[in-house]
Amino acid sequence: MADTRGRPARRECRGAAAAGLARQFAAYVGVGLAALAVHYGLLVGLVEAARLDPVRAALAGYVAGGVVSYTLNRRLTYASDRPHAEATWRFAIVALVGLSLTWLAMAALTRGLGLPYLPAQVVTTGTVVFWNFSGNRLWTFARRPGMAVPGGVG
Repeated sequence: MADTRGRPARRECRGAAAAGLARQFAAYVGVGLAALAVHYGLLVGLVEAARLDPVRAALAGYVAGGVVSYTLNRRLTYASDRPHAEATWRFAIVALVGLSLTWLAMAALTRGLGLPYLPAQVVTTGTVVFWNFSGNRLWTFARRPGMAVPGGVG
């Protein structure tokens, strides 16, 4: 339905925006699964084979997964044409906050509460994912003023 000036009704615009956000978050989750495989693979390998402290291993896994995340999210999730010179330092800041949240949560859950490292990492990942998605969507890969919005997802 259109308004009196021929523009789409506000409800239709909100619906399209919500659908676009849902598609973008689904792509983010798919990329996240690839990054998660790298993160958890390194975590388990470092703890079980190298006997590294689980908190340190979680941080190493987070960084390795972050490389996968940046590469795939820039191209697939956010379809960003923001130059690497701008996007990488922004991504690094968002990731640094996520890394700090990971350290705090893993230390609290494993050292403070005595939880096994894998359940603690699952809880930590479930929390940090929302920070990372929001920070990268709203800042790292956000459209610059005047940029076209491919696929209607902004």
